[in-house]
Amino acid sequence: MKTLLKIGVAASALMIAFTAVPALAQDASGGEIVVTYKDDVATLDPAIGYDWQNFAMIKSLFDGLMDYEPGTATLRPGLAESYTISDDGKVFTFKLRDGVTFHNGRAMTAEDVKYSLDRVTNPKTQSPGAGFLGSIAGYDKVLSGEASELSGVKVVDPKTVEITLSRPDATFLQVMALNFSYVVAREAVEEFGADFGRHPMGTGAFKLAEWTLGQRLVFEKNADYWREATPKLDKITFEIGQEPVVSLLRVQNGEVDVPGDGIPPAKFREVMDNPEEAKEVVSGVQLQTGYITMNTTMAPFDNVKVRQAINMAINKDRIVQIINGRATPANQPLPPTMPGYVKDFKGYAYDPAAAKALLAEAGFTDGFETELFASNTDPQPRIAQAIQQDLAAIGVKASIQALAQANVIAAGGSKEGAPMIWSGGMGWIADFPDPSNFYGPILGCAGAVEGGWNWSWYCNKDLDAKATEADAMVDPAKAEERAKLWGEIYTAIMADAPWVPVFNEKRYTMKSARMGGDDALYVDPINTPMNYRYVTVE
Repeated sequence: MKTLLKIGVAASALMIAFTAVPALAQDASGGEIVVTYKDDVATLDPAIGYDWQNFAMIKSLFDGLMDYEPGTATLRPGLAESYTISDDGKVFTFKLRDGVTFHNGRAMTAEDVKYSLDRVTNPKTQSPGAGFLGSIAGYDKVLSGEASELSGVKVVDPKTVEITLSRPDATFLQVMALNFSYVVAREAVEEFGADFGRHPMGTGAFKLAEWTLGQRLVFEKNADYWREATPKLDKITFEIGQEPVVSLLRVQNGEVDVPGDGIPPAKFREVMDNPEEAKEVVSGVQLQTGYITMNTTMAPFDNVKVRQAINMAINKDRIVQIINGRATPANQPLPPTMPGYVKDFKGYAYDPAAAKALLAEAGFTDGFETELFASNTDPQPRIAQAIQQDLAAIGVKASIQALAQANVIAAGGSKEGAPMIWSGGMGWIADFPDPSNFYGPILGCAGAVEGGWNWSWYCNKDLDAKATEADAMVDPAKAEERAKLWGEIYTAIMADAPWVPVFNEKRYTMKSARMGGDDALYVDPINTPMNYRYVTVE
C-alpha cells in the first residue's frame, strides 16, 4: 500500500512537464456522507492547523503547488502544472495552471503563492510549520523580524513563481505538498484576521458551508474545482461531540458513514468477529510513532539520567495489548519502514530495577511528582493510566491531565505547559515519507518554539547541523549515505532520551456499506485519516 518516495535533484537543469492526472475511476458520484468526531476542530487555517483530524479537512479546502497521488506517497502536480530546477538544485520555477479560482470566484495568481508563503513564515502568524520553509532564501531575516517577506520567493508573472533556496533541500518538493504551503486568498485573511481559520478561503475541492461550534461542520462541493471529475461527493457533514462508542453504534445502525476517531479498542474484537461488519473495516500501515515527551527545560527532566530512567520504566508490550495488538513496540523515533531506521538498534529495554537505580544516581532515590498530559478520547486515558502505573513502580508519581486534544496540543506548545505528554491520538504520522520529517518539527530546534510540536523542547545545535547536512544530499546516488546519517542522528537523540518511543501503530477504521472507492482512500499513508476528495457513495 505504501510507496516510499526518494527525491533527488539531477546535476543538470531538469524540466518536468505534467498534464492533469485523472481522478480515480469511479462509477458513482454525488451524494453526501456523515463523519463523526469527539472533539471539535481547532482551526481550518492551513498555516496553523497541524493535527491528523483537521489535516484531512484542510486538504479538502485548499491546494498546494504539489500534491500526492490519491492513497499513496507518490508526488504529483497540484496547482503547478510544470516546474524547472536549476543546475545547483536551489532555484525552482513553477508554472501555474490555468482556470484555478478561489471559492469566491477570483482567479489565483503567483502573487497569492508568494503571499501565502510569506504569511506562514511571518512570526506573527505563529505557524507551527514555518520551519518546513527554512531552506527558502530570506527565511532567517523574516524569522528575526528584519524582513517582512521572503527574498527567495519572486513573482515572475501572474502564472510564474520562482523560489530560490539558501541551500539544496532534498525535501523541498514534498514541503510544497504540505498544508503549510497551501495557497490562501489574501482578501479573506485580511477580512477575518485571526479568525480566518473559521472562515477559510482556498481553491480546494470543497468549500465550508457551515460551522456551528461544538456541533457540526458542513462542506459542500466546489463545482468549479480545477481537477476534472473531482470531488465525487456533493456534501460532507462532520458531527462533533460524538463518543467513539456511540459513533460506532451509529455506523452499525446506518446513520453515520465514517467514525472519525476509528474503532474503539473495547469494541474491536466484537466488530472483527462479525463477518458483515469486518468486511467494512479498512486497515493500513502508516508512517507513525506514538511517544511520551519529557520537557527537557523543566526539572527534573533537564537531567538526562532521569529521562533515560523513564525510558526503562515503560512496559511497551502491555500498552500494545491495550489497543488489541494493533501496533509494534518502538525503540527509536523513526518507524521501521522509513529510510534511516536503524535495524540493529536496541534502545532501552524494559527494566524497572535499572530505572530505579538510575533515578538514584540522578539524585531521586525517592522518586518525584509530575504531570502526564493525554487526550481524553479512548483508549488514550487507559494508556496514560498504564504509563502512570509503570512510573509509580519506580517511585514517580504522575497525575494524569486528560484533556481535549486541542488543549493537550496547546500545553505541549507552551514551554511551561506540560512536563510529560502521551502523544496518543496525536502521535506523529509522516507529513511526507522522509526521515527529516520526524526531526525538524518534533525534535529539532525549529520546532522548540511557542505553538510548535517539539513538546520535549529538545534543541541540539550539533544535530541540527547534521540534519541540514543530510537534507543537502539531493543526489539520489547518495540516498544510502543520507539514510545512514539520519540513523546516526536518531541514535544520538535516543542517547539524550527526550522521548520514550512507545509504538508504531497500524490504523484501523470502518466505513458504511454504501461507501465506495479504494481502501487506500480511507487510511492515507501520509498525514490524513481520509482523502475526502475521492471517496464515493453508492
